[in-house]
Amino acid sequence: MMMITTEENEHPDHDHSGHSHGASRSGELEGVSDARLLWAVMLNQILTVGQVVAGIFSGSVALLSDAAHNFNDANALLIAYIARRISKKDANERYTFGYRRAEMIGALINLTLLAVIGLYLLYEGVKRFIEPQEIIGWLMAATAVLALVIDVATALLLWAMSRGSLNVRAAFIHNIVDALGSVAVLMGAGAIIWFDWKWVDPAITLLIAGYVLWQVFKMLPQATRVLMEGTPVDFDLNQLVETVERIDGVSGMHHVHIWELDEQHRALEAHVLLQKGNPDELECIKRQIKQALAEDFQVQHSTLEFEYEGVVEDCDDQQVIADH
Repeated sequence: MMMITTEENEHPDHDHSGHSHGASRSGELEGVSDARLLWAVMLNQILTVGQVVAGIFSGSVALLSDAAHNFNDANALLIAYIARRISKKDANERYTFGYRRAEMIGALINLTLLAVIGLYLLYEGVKRFIEPQEIIGWLMAATAVLALVIDVATALLLWAMSRGSLNVRAAFIHNIVDALGSVAVLMGAGAIIWFDWKWVDPAITLLIAGYVLWQVFKMLPQATRVLMEGTPVDFDLNQLVETVERIDGVSGMHHVHIWELDEQHRALEAHVLLQKGNPDELECIKRQIKQALAEDFQVQHSTLEFEYEGVVEDCDDQQVIADH
C-alpha cells in the first residue's frame, strides 16, 4: 500500500493569491487600533455610574435597567479587548493552531452575559407593571440624552472592528441596543412628563429585553458552532468533493472534515483517492487541490492523505463525513 500524507500549516498573515473574504477581513481588523476598545470601556463605565445615580433619584426602572446593561457592556468590551489581544499571539508547542479562538470564547462569554441581562430586564419590567412607582421625568430625559451621546460615540468606535469579528460584533450590538434603548427612554420620559403615562417606563424595559434576547438567539449558535468545530453554515461540502474529484488524476475523496479555526480561517482534512499513474504527478495534483480549496472554498489550512486505487486498505468509512 502506498500512502503519502501532506500537510499545509499557513500563518494567518500568509498571502493567498486569489483568496476572497478571509484574508481581506483580517486586513481590515489589523488596521484598527485596539485602543478604541479601551476608550469604549471607559465611556460605558462613566455612563453606568451616571445612570445608576439618575435612576435611583428619578425612580425610573428603565434607567436602572439601562445602567445594568451598560455595566455589562463595559465588561463585555473589556473581555473583547483581552480576547482580541490574546488571539494575536503566535502559535507554540502547546497551542499549535495559535490563540485564534480566544475571540470566540470572548464572544460566548459576552453573549451569555447578554442573555442574563435580557432575562433580568424582563423581570424588572413585569415587576414595575405590577408595582408602579413615581418617576421624575425631566431627570430621566436628561440622563437619556447623555446616554444616547455616549452610546453613539461607542458604536462609532467599534463599527469598523465589528465587521470582521463576532467577538467585537457582539460588543457592538450591545451598544446599538443601548442607543436604541436611550432613544426609547427619552421618548418614555416625554410621555411621563406630558401625559403622566407611568406604564411607559416598564414597557420600554420589556422592549429592550426582547431585543437583547433576540440578538443572543441570533449570534449564540454561530459562536457555539465554531467552538464545536462544526461545518461553516454557508459551506457546501458536496460541492467541495465534486470540485476535487473533477481534477485530473483524482477518482474520489472521503473522510472529509471541515471546520473553522476562527471567523477568517477554515481547516480541512481528507483522504484523496488517486487513479493509477505516475507518482511524479502527485505534487501537481496536490497543488491543484490546494488551489481549489483556497480560491473556491476559502480553506487556508488543509491536511491531505493520498491513496492509490487498487492498493488501498479498507477504510472504516468511505463516505464523506462532516464535523457537524
